[in-house]
Amino acid sequence: MLVRWSKAVTHISKIGYQSNLKLMNDVFAGKRHSYAKVAAAAAPTIEDKGPVVNLDKMFWSKPCSLALPQDSPVRVDEPNYEGVKRFILRLMMFYSKQSKSIRGANVVYRRIVSQVDKPPIYEVFNLEKTFKTTFSLLVLHMWLCLRRLKQDGKEGVEFGQHLYEIYNHDVELRVSKAGVNLLLTKWMKDLEKIFYGNIVAYDTAMLPEAKQGDLSNVIWKNIFSDDGTSTPDAAALHSVQAMARYARLEAICLSLTDKEAILSGNFMFTPLKQENISAKGSQ
Repeated sequence: MLVRWSKAVTHISKIGYQSNLKLMNDVFAGKRHSYAKVAAAAAPTIEDKGPVVNLDKMFWSKPCSLALPQDSPVRVDEPNYEGVKRFILRLMMFYSKQSKSIRGANVVYRRIVSQVDKPPIYEVFNLEKTFKTTFSLLVLHMWLCLRRLKQDGKEGVEFGQHLYEIYNHDVELRVSKAGVNLLLTKWMKDLEKIFYGNIVAYDTAMLPEAKQGDLSNVIWKNIFSDDGTSTPDAAALHSVQAMARYARLEAICLSLTDKEAILSGNFMFTPLKQENISAKGSQ
């Protein structure tokens, strides 16, 4: 039985922020070579990242709703069956609140995977595509969605549980596909601890009393750093700061996105490919 994500986050928050950062450092630093081996099997390095984008000019746009328009070709609407088929599906609880919520959560997770698995996010932020970076980006976008779902009270929390279970199953498949089978249970426990630790760290960095550079430092430690250092090095600074702006922008945009769009999955994260093009054009 999976731990409910909301309860687990509350429990980890009580343990303390610093201890959770230490947990993340210990797991990532202690398994750095293991992650490298998994990355080699699961996700090859992007060798040609194309022209370098002007990161300093990115993610300054005015926040807006991420909801898809009604005529969008990528919308996913509930099937509207009629007659006998609809009657049978009703008997099978296809139209129950829980079934609709699970279908919506699947769509939301596909939106996350679409943003994380495609090359633009690695090209824009100058990241090597490895198991660690892909997993860390999955967690970042899961946090963005779970954070937004809290706005919808109990319904949002229940939806978040479905989303977490879908994410957890996907991560297990990714780890298994990478060839980690003998220690799969241990890996999943370690990755679960990292997930909850990251969620707490991101939430803490977004508090009103947080310092200006806190989110950048957390993103550096969770996504970019290989040695557990607490602040970005000079080479990665622009990429880290750009991702922090991206995360803040997405968080605000999601807060402006209506409940129907969120729970049906009919929204899209900021298209990094377009950001990439516009940034190149401004150089």
